[in-house]
Amino acid sequence: MKKHNFNAGPSILSQYAIEETAKGVLDLNNSGLSILEISHRSKEFTAINDEASSLLRELLDVPQGYSILFLQGGASMQFCMVPYNLLNKKASYLDTGTWASKAIKEAKLFGEVVVVASSKDSNYNFIPKDYKIPADSDYFHITTNNTIFGTELKKDLDVSVPLVADASSDIMSRPMDVSKYALIYGGSQKNIGPSGTTFVIVRDDILGKVERPIPSMLKYSTHIAEQSLYNTPSCVALYSAMLNMRWLKNEGGVKAAYKRNIEKAELLYNEIERNKLFKSTIPNEEDRSIMNVVFIMNDDYKDKEEEFLKFAQGQGIVGIKGHRSVGGFRASIYNAMPLSSVQVLVNAMKDFEAKL
Repeated sequence: MKKHNFNAGPSILSQYAIEETAKGVLDLNNSGLSILEISHRSKEFTAINDEASSLLRELLDVPQGYSILFLQGGASMQFCMVPYNLLNKKASYLDTGTWASKAIKEAKLFGEVVVVASSKDSNYNFIPKDYKIPADSDYFHITTNNTIFGTELKKDLDVSVPLVADASSDIMSRPMDVSKYALIYGGSQKNIGPSGTTFVIVRDDILGKVERPIPSMLKYSTHIAEQSLYNTPSCVALYSAMLNMRWLKNEGGVKAAYKRNIEKAELLYNEIERNKLFKSTIPNEEDRSIMNVVFIMNDDYKDKEEEFLKFAQGQGIVGIKGHRSVGGFRASIYNAMPLSSVQVLVNAMKDFEAKL
């Protein structure tokens, strides 16, 4: 039976990336060596590293004056690296979910943190919009998409201080004006590649301004100088990410992906609205994520959640169980998710409704 992978991350990858990675594990480009064993200083890996950086720059139209890094430690490491490198006295944060909250906790180790707004009291079911950012903030940090709760900032903000974004779960799902950001980072295990590598897009002129000494491994300028090769990178993960970005480019790039993502999200949200069994957890449509669609059973059918999960599994649908913070269901429909798989989920929702 064909599987339809709705996992939130690690998540679905393009078939091209999976198949080509598998070939590279056996023999990388007829080198006689596996990507598992090749030297990260070899010309073969240098070419992979260069292509990955070039593709990320091209796909997001990254301007000159920005460096692209592939690091380790996931977005969680960036929760500390960002303030370590950028927070001199004060930083502002928008609290829109679990990962934003974790980032705030880490930043408080380095200086004053102002939480300009939070949706925590409503279990993060909306994106706050009316807030003021202190003009003396070293930066303003946002989480563009919230995988657990299913909300998303769908527009690039215009702010008067350097803007920093954790874009782990919606990077490359829509066009971004990178020039509006001082730094964008995220784990790669959604739209870029498998887990194991972290992307960072940093504007060079914001570095070198903090007064504290920074350990070499946690200093962005260290990795910029060494082109992400200061220490041994996650070679397989970066290779697979490069392949997945190559696939995305061949599929028309980010603009084409965005069009497909809107179509997928509309198909699923429309069924949630139509179907008497289900409801969205996010009341405002403008706040609903096009990457992570979170929904629950209507009150009269709460006792049917486990039954629906088993029914969906019987259709080859995997990974839709909601996070424990919300319950219900979560369908992650990243770039590599085809419309046909979303249709399978919608059909399962319709068929289950007809059974009751």
